[in-house]
This record gives sequence, structure tokens and C-alpha cells, in this order.
Amino acid sequence: MNQLFRFFKVLRLITTTLLSLAAFTQATQAQTRQPLDPQSAISQYPTRAIKMLVGFPPGGPNDQLARLLGLRLAEQLKQTIVIENKAGANGEIAATQTAAATPDGYTLLFGSSGALAVSPSLNSNLPYDPLKDLTPISMVALNPMLLVTSPKSGITSVSDLIARAKAQPGKLTFASAGTGSPTHLAGELFREIADINLLHVPYKGGGPAMNDVMSGEIDMYFAGLSTALPLVNAGRLHAHALTTNKRSNTVPKLPTISELGFPSYSAIIWYGVLAPAGLPEPLVTLLRHHLVAIMNMPEFRKQLSDLGAEVYDQNPAEFRAFMKQDLDKWAKVIAAMKLTK
Repeated sequence: MNQLFRFFKVLRLITTTLLSLAAFTQATQAQTRQPLDPQSAISQYPTRAIKMLVGFPPGGPNDQLARLLGLRLAEQLKQTIVIENKAGANGEIAATQTAAATPDGYTLLFGSSGALAVSPSLNSNLPYDPLKDLTPISMVALNPMLLVTSPKSGITSVSDLIARAKAQPGKLTFASAGTGSPTHLAGELFREIADINLLHVPYKGGGPAMNDVMSGEIDMYFAGLSTALPLVNAGRLHAHALTTNKRSNTVPKLPTISELGFPSYSAIIWYGVLAPAGLPEPLVTLLRHHLVAIMNMPEFRKQLSDLGAEVYDQNPAEFRAFMKQDLDKWAKVIAAMKLTK
């Protein structure tokens, strides 16, 4: 009996020891499986390649600017930047994928005004809210547009254009690269602010629109600076004003529409770097620091100028406020046009 008692006592002791050892082992394993401390992850960033999504095909202005920026950002961060073209829906696909990504700094968006300031008013089924689902890091560049006319139109200035439009409402025509495009909205905003009646003629792309303005079939067009300037210099188009609220270093003698009596007029194509909502503030600060350094590089500024763009530096708070202002402005214009996708 005593031997049996001692047997169970020893068995209980062994069981208790094994259970304690198992508990200790489980706790140790759990500790080793814990995710890396967030602060540690931030201090080591970046440890792998970073994706920068672009909402347009290779070779276009968005893609060219993104690649120029990505090359220098890779040098600054000492890490690979992979440009991924997610073309379609005016940049909405890239913005949608960025909004759905993990906010860890490894997915960035090189976004532009179309998907971030215009699409929300055109597309009621847009799967993202630019102000809620994305983190603005830095505005980077803008691309001014030129108000150009056909030499055959006889229009000599902005004031002459407005006078003719008021004298013959609905007779003057303006082309666009498509309904809802920046070239279209720039014209609609001008029509509204100048209080004139123009006939909109949409085209499937900027090339056909520009050709018909040069031939005299259409009176006027709001064209990208880099595309229009060679044609202006060749005498095939007449340039009258810029759509920005300040003059461009590329054409410093050309006035802006805002300085010609319409101070509230501004219609630009802008570009910025964003991330998914919830990006940790230290990463926002780090990326912004490197982007500012890039924007201050004379070679980068020269390359932007060669593409008809220029540096447009805004910090995250300024970028967010500007985006909100642009959203509100185009919402009013689009509502007045009763335009939807």
C-alpha cells in the first residue's frame, strides 16, 4: 500500500514538472513569434523594395514624372523603387489599390488630380475617398495648361475672346481631350468664371483635338504646356494665357488667366506622393524629408521643366488642404454641368 502511495506521489510530481515545462516552452515560443516592434520596424525602414503605383501607361507624363522621382528616391533611401503601372479609369485603379494596401511604407501612389480631385464628383461608385483612405506625403509637381487658339480664328487676346463670345453666344468652340478630362474642365471653369457661352467639342484624346484647333475647325483649346509650346513657337497655335495662378518659369512673359481679371481661376494638373491611410507619422516625415531633398535638386527641376512641369512643393497638411479645395471646386463645376460617368 505504501509502495502504491509512493508511486502515485512520484507520478504526480513528474506530471506537474512536465506541465510546467510545456507551459514554459509555449510561452517562449509565443514570445519568439511576436511581430517586430513597430518602432523597430520604422527605424529599419526600408528593408525591401517599395512599390510606387502609377495610374497611367508607360511613356505618358504621369509615368515619366514618377520614374524620374522614383530613381532619385531609390538613391535617397538606398532601396529599390519599383514603378507599377496600373493603367485605367483615369488613375482610379492605382488609387483604389493603394487605398486597400497595408500602411507600412512599402506601397506608395504617384497620384494626380484626375483620380484624386475630379473622379469623386464624376463617379458615385468610387471605392475610395481621397481624404479618408489615403495619406498625403508631399505634393511634387504641377503641369500648367495653355489657353491656345487657332491662328485662323483671328483671336488676339483673352479679352478679345471674351468679347467675341459675348457678342455671339454659343458660336465659339472649344475642344477637349474627352468629356470630364482636365482640358474639358479647364474650359468649363473658364466659361463659368468669364460668364460666356462656348460650344464644347469633345475628342477621343488630345492629339485629334489639337489638330483641329491648328486647322481652324475649332477655335480654342486648353493644352498641356509641354505639348502646346513647340506648336506655339512654330506659329501653328497662338498662346494667350496660363491656367495656373502664377506665371511659369518656362514662359515667364505669358500672363495667367487669374491676373487678367479672374483671380479665382486656376486649373492645373498636379502630382503628389501618397500612401494608404494610417501610415505612421515617422514614415511620413522620413519620406517627406527625402522628397524635399529631391525637389531641391537643380537637375530634377530641369528635367521637370523639359517635360513641361515644375516643382510644386507642399507639406502633408498643405497637400491635404489643397486636395480638399480642389475637390470642392471641381464638384461645383461638375454639378453645374450635370456630368457623371
